[in-house]
Amino acid sequence: MSEPVRPYKDSKSGKKEQVAKMFDNIAWRYDFLNHLLSFGIDKYWRRSAIRELREIKPAFILDIATGTGDFALEAMRLKPEKIFGIDISADMLAIGKKKITDKKLTGRIELLEGDSENLIFQDNKFDAVIVAFGVRNFENLEKGLSEMLRVLRPGGKTVILEFSKPKSVIISGLYTFYSSKITPWIGKKLSKDPAAYGYLHESVMAFPEGETFKEILRKCGFNNVSDRRMTMGVVSVYTGTK
Repeated sequence: MSEPVRPYKDSKSGKKEQVAKMFDNIAWRYDFLNHLLSFGIDKYWRRSAIRELREIKPAFILDIATGTGDFALEAMRLKPEKIFGIDISADMLAIGKKKITDKKLTGRIELLEGDSENLIFQDNKFDAVIVAFGVRNFENLEKGLSEMLRVLRPGGKTVILEFSKPKSVIISGLYTFYSSKITPWIGKKLSKDPAAYGYLHESVMAFPEGETFKEILRKCGFNNVSDRRMTMGVVSVYTGTK
């Protein structure tokens, strides 16, 4: 098995610790850079992914790797009773909590610091478990996915939004140039963390997307696994049920 991609190659700490440090470092610029580097399309991606849950009308939702809470806030369109968000970065959560307070949603969305691979919640608690651009940051992918399944109720649904690799040779070439050269350069200039946006490209390239990821979901116990590509294959929405 190959070594997991980590943000800081000169550090001896594990991936989980490095990812937490990286997001703490870039939290102050994270939302701005997300919108800038995706040309604002990231908002559409989240909205489209959340639509996958409309039919089941989830009352209780868990947002894994919630970061600054954008996916949890988007999920409020479903009018759930309660959303919990969990993340390992305290600085990202602080920004998310301010957003929730500003929108007067403190009673509906609760953000907690915690490990996505060792969830604090009881079995079969949530109607839906969602993740946006977070599963590729898991130190142990199968463990994290298995935890998601554990806290999902029977009949519940998971929605995972993640970067993928375009199939078109031309689009793939343009995307690779943008994500490997332009994105890290802009990220370095504006976030003041030279490693963070280089890690973004490397982690996307290393992620087992498409059919491979769907097989991993099935192996972890998910049923009715499917995927849908958006924006010429730059991102994919994966769904599965328990």
